[in-house]
Amino acid sequence: MSNTASRRSFLTKAWTAGAGALAATAAWTSWDLLQPIVSSGFGGKVRSVAPTAVPETGVIEVPAARAYLTRVNGEVVALSEKCTHLGCRTPFCDSSGRFECPCHGSVFNRAGDYAAGPAPRGMDRYPVEEGEDGLLYIDTGTLLEGPATGTQTIDEPPLGPSCSEESGHA
Repeated sequence: MSNTASRRSFLTKAWTAGAGALAATAAWTSWDLLQPIVSSGFGGKVRSVAPTAVPETGVIEVPAARAYLTRVNGEVVALSEKCTHLGCRTPFCDSSGRFECPCHGSVFNRAGDYAAGPAPRGMDRYPVEEGEDGLLYIDTGTLLEGPATGTQTIDEPPLGPSCSEESGHA
C-alpha cells in the first residue's frame, strides 16, 4: 500500500506543480499583453531635429510627423499640416510666409493662427518636447485644437504674393 500512497502523493505534487507553472506562464503573458506599446512614427512620438535647427522666421517640414516646426515668441511649436476646414494638406508658401490651403483657400500665419478662408479655427498643434538626446520629439498621438479665429499670436503681415497668385490660380 505504501507504493500506491507514494505514487498518488507523487502524482498529486506533479499535477500541482504543473498547474502552478501553467498559471505563472499565463500571468506573465497577460502582463506583457497589458503593457502599453511604445509607438514611434505617426501616432506616437516622432523624433525630429535639434531645437537650434528651427528657424526664427520660417518653418521646417517634418514629413514623418505630418507636421511643421516653427518658432513662435521663442518657443518651438509643431503645427499639424491638415487644414482645420476639411483636412487638406496645407503647405507653407515661402513667398507669402503663410500656410495656404490649396483646396478651399484657408490661410494661416506662420504661428498657425487663422487669417482667411472657411477654416473654423487656426491650425491644430502637437506637443513638443526635447529628448535626452537633445532632439525635439513631436507627440503626434496628442492633437491640440488650434486657436480660435481672431487669435493673433504673432503680428507678421504677408511677406509677398501668395503661392496661388504666383501660379495664376487666384
